[in-house]
Amino acid sequence: MLTLRPKQTTSLTTRDGIRLDADLYQPEGDGPYPVLLMRQPYGREIASTVVYAHPEWYAAHGYIVVIQDVRGRGTSEGDFHLFIHEVEDGIDTINWAAQLPGSTGEVGMYGFSYQGMSQLYAASGKPKALKTLCPAMIAYDFYADWAYEGGAFCFASNLGWALQLAAETARLKNDAIAHQILYNASRNLPVHGLEPRLDETLRKYCPDAFYHRWLEHPELDEYWQALSPNLDAVDLPMLHIGGWFDPYLRGTLRWYHELAGRSSYPQHLIVGPWAHLPWGRKVGELDYGAAAASPIDLMQVNWFNQFLKGQDTGRLEMPPISVFEMGSNRWRSLAEWPKNSTKSYYLSSTGLANISDKEGFLIETAPPNESMDRWVHDPWRPFPALGGHVYSPFGACDRSLLDCRTDTVTYTSEPLTEVMCILGEAIVEVYCQASTQSFDLSAILSEVKPDGRVYNFTQGYLCVTEPQNPLKLYLQSTCIQLPIGSSLRLSLSGACFPAYPVNPGTGQSPGQTRLIDAQVITFSLQSGSTYPSRICLPLESSF
Repeated sequence: MLTLRPKQTTSLTTRDGIRLDADLYQPEGDGPYPVLLMRQPYGREIASTVVYAHPEWYAAHGYIVVIQDVRGRGTSEGDFHLFIHEVEDGIDTINWAAQLPGSTGEVGMYGFSYQGMSQLYAASGKPKALKTLCPAMIAYDFYADWAYEGGAFCFASNLGWALQLAAETARLKNDAIAHQILYNASRNLPVHGLEPRLDETLRKYCPDAFYHRWLEHPELDEYWQALSPNLDAVDLPMLHIGGWFDPYLRGTLRWYHELAGRSSYPQHLIVGPWAHLPWGRKVGELDYGAAAASPIDLMQVNWFNQFLKGQDTGRLEMPPISVFEMGSNRWRSLAEWPKNSTKSYYLSSTGLANISDKEGFLIETAPPNESMDRWVHDPWRPFPALGGHVYSPFGACDRSLLDCRTDTVTYTSEPLTEVMCILGEAIVEVYCQASTQSFDLSAILSEVKPDGRVYNFTQGYLCVTEPQNPLKLYLQSTCIQLPIGSSLRLSLSGACFPAYPVNPGTGQSPGQTRLIDAQVITFSLQSGSTYPSRICLPLESSF
C-alpha cells in the first residue's frame, strides 16, 4: 500500500462555463498513475462509502482517485437536473482527469446507482481516455428498469428518492424549514397521500420535478427513450455488479446480456445476495454467511489493474460470471449465463386457497379437475409489501403472517425430496380475471421451512390494463438452493403497497387517481387441465 498525499480539492470548468468541484486522493511521488473517477450527487465526502471502501484505499493501490460533485450538487456550480448534463459533463470531466499531473492519461470509472448511471452516460460520449467501467446496480431502460415494473409505478422507492434529492437541494439553499419537512417525510414515508405543505415543498425542491414527471408518463414513450442513455456504440471492458434483492437488477442483467452478446472486450458479471445497500452477509432476516460479505473492492482493484495498468491479474482466465447461491451460501462460477430447462409446478386448489395455506397446492402435473379461487382486494386495507427487492426491510423476511390474510391466495408444494437449484427468471402464468377492467397482480415465491417459517426469495408485479389470459408475471432473477424438506410456495395478491400504488380499478394512471375513486376488486383464478395456471422455474442441474 502506497503512502498518500493530503486530500486535495480541485475544480474544472465545463464547456458551458460551469465549475465542477472534486476531491483528489493520490499517492505520493510523481507516478504516473491511472485515474479512477466517481461522479455523484450526494456530496462528494460520502464517496459511496455505504458500499465501497474509502477512496484512500483505492488511491493507496496506485491510483489517482477523483470523487466529483455533479452539476448543482455539493459545491459544484449550476442547476441539478436529473441525468440531463451527465453526458457532456462526464466527457469534460474524463478529459480533464486524464490530464491531471501525474496521470497516465487513462481513466476508469466506478460507482453504483446514480454513480453507476453517470458511468453509462459518460461512456455514451465515447471519450478516448475512458478505458473501463464497473457499473453497479443501474438501469438500462429507465422506464422498465427503474421507474416502473410490470407497468406499475415503483411508488415507495421513487418517492423516497425524490424526498432525498429534494432535501439535499433545500440544504444547499440553506432552507432549514424545507429540509426538516423533507427529512421528516423521508423517515415516515407519506405513502397514504401527500399533505399539501409537503407536496408544495417537494414540487419546489425536487430537482427538475422528476417524480411528478414520471407519474405523468405511465407508459413507455419518447420521454423515457430520451432519458435512457444511448448505449448502442458503447464498447468497453466492464465489470457488472448486481444484487438479488436490488430493485435495479433487471437493468444490470439486461445491460450485461446485451453487451456480452456483442462486445469485443471482456464482460464480467457478479451478483451477490444483496439489496441496494449495504452489501453484507445479512439481508432482511437471513444471514448468508461470511462468504456473502462484499468482495467488490478487491475485485475492482484487480479489474482496474488489468485494464489500466496492464497487469496480468488472472482475472481473464476466470469464468466471467460469479453468482451467489442463496441456501448453500456459496459463490458459483459460470462460463455463460445458463439456458436452463424449466420445470413447471401447476396450481391446484380446494377453492379455499385464500382461507388456509393448506388448501392451495403446487403439483408437478396439471390437475385433471378444474378449480376456482376467489379473493377480494379492499383498497381500504391493501395487501402490504414486505422485503424482497421492493420494500424495506429489503431481502428475505418471514411472511407467514401475511400468507394468513384472506386477500391473498397461496399454493404450496409437498416437501422436497431432492435439492432444488433455481437460477434465472421464474415466470408465473395464471388464468386470472377481476371484476374491474384494470387491476394489479403481485406474485411472490417463497421457501417454506419445515418449522413453518416462510422466506420470500423472488417476486414480480404486473399492472393489467387490457386483461388477457394467461397473464404472465416475470419474477426477479434469482439464484437459490432449496434443501430437502423445504417446500415451495407461490403467493398471489391484488396489491403490494406501498411498493406500488393501489390500483383503483378505474383504468386511471397513478398521477390521476383519487383515493375516493378506488374500487373493491374481486379476483377469480382458474386452474386445471383447461386452465393450466402454473409457475415455470429455471432449474440448474449442474449445481
